[in-house]
Amino acid sequence: MGAIRSGLQKVTDFFGTRPGKIGFFFVLALFTLFMPVYFQAVGNAFMVRIFALVGIYVLLALGLNIVVGYAGLLNLGYIAFYAVGAYAGMNLGFLVQELLIGLGFLGEKPENWTYWMLLPFAAVPGALAGIMIGGPVLRLRGDYLAIVTLGFGEIVRIAITNNIAGITNGASGLPAIGQNVPPIAGQEWVRTNLSTADFIFSKDLYWYYVIIALVLFAIFVIQRLDNSRLGRAWVAMREDEVAAASVGVNILTTKLWAFALGAAWGGIAGHTYAYWVGFISPESFNFMESVLVVCMVVLGGMGSIPGAILGAVLITALPEVIRALAASPAFSGILTPEQASLVGDYRFLIFGGLMVIMMALRPQGILPSKRRARELHPIDDHVLMQENQELWEAEHKLDTDSDKF
Repeated sequence: MGAIRSGLQKVTDFFGTRPGKIGFFFVLALFTLFMPVYFQAVGNAFMVRIFALVGIYVLLALGLNIVVGYAGLLNLGYIAFYAVGAYAGMNLGFLVQELLIGLGFLGEKPENWTYWMLLPFAAVPGALAGIMIGGPVLRLRGDYLAIVTLGFGEIVRIAITNNIAGITNGASGLPAIGQNVPPIAGQEWVRTNLSTADFIFSKDLYWYYVIIALVLFAIFVIQRLDNSRLGRAWVAMREDEVAAASVGVNILTTKLWAFALGAAWGGIAGHTYAYWVGFISPESFNFMESVLVVCMVVLGGMGSIPGAILGAVLITALPEVIRALAASPAFSGILTPEQASLVGDYRFLIFGGLMVIMMALRPQGILPSKRRARELHPIDDHVLMQENQELWEAEHKLDTDSDKF
């Protein structure tokens, strides 16, 4: 056990150096940009779709990381903001299509610009939903806040299932009969100009690069927030609300900002998912989705942008990799088709076991922020003993000084 921990620490230390960071990000960039192209070239459209889905979950994990990782607020209903963004984007899209039709300067099919026209405003429904739930309940802490947010997520799911206000089409989902989601502008141009006889630039591949651009933008914005005065207020509040309030941090306002900004990225992810898939229904926004996103943040490392990304990649992609490997020709001589199907059915159980082992070995997450790593796992026992000794000496010095008087 100690050897495994030591090995993990050495790997972390290497990637903390400048050469390690440069090499890691270079390889990561190549993999991110060209691996989906490879799968598309060999005709594996399923893996291209998985890559795009991973990007959606990365957006969700980055948004929840603001709430859970930076502000220290446990939100078990985060998927509700995802749902709000999806349904708001699709319903507003039906209205915008009517306005765009007939505009000659947008080409022959102006309705194809619906997604791009609504994208700058996609964060608004999610942020408003975050403020709506955050305002009344942010005086709560810990488990109480988690239970209330869980209830909010279920309220949203039940509301869209029951077609509240007649805009969600209930369990049948959207688009309803007579409605349609137009292709995204630019997709046909890319397909025509970048496809070859043996390679087709598919819809999923195009959406993958759109999602990657949104992820990069999210990383930039969230990193700036983390280094801002608001980000420092979130960290202070997470460590000790009373101490933060005593130095002038407005706790309620700071929590509300965390909820609103975190929910905004959920809204953007929902809007993008709705137009990519072209269909949404209440089954896509159940409680287990919220649990998965929380697991992504915790597994990767709370308060860490690379950690949230890695957690999203592992939890979204690894179960599919396990299922694909079980059904691959490489294991055809080892596993019967029935056994391969059984492995596929139990892939989440296998992955859950790996998560338990990881949490036992490294509770701070795989790629934690330096601050959270120090909180959850001291550097070594010697440093911990030294800190305890200094604390003991300071306490006894106070007792000695008081005895003199």
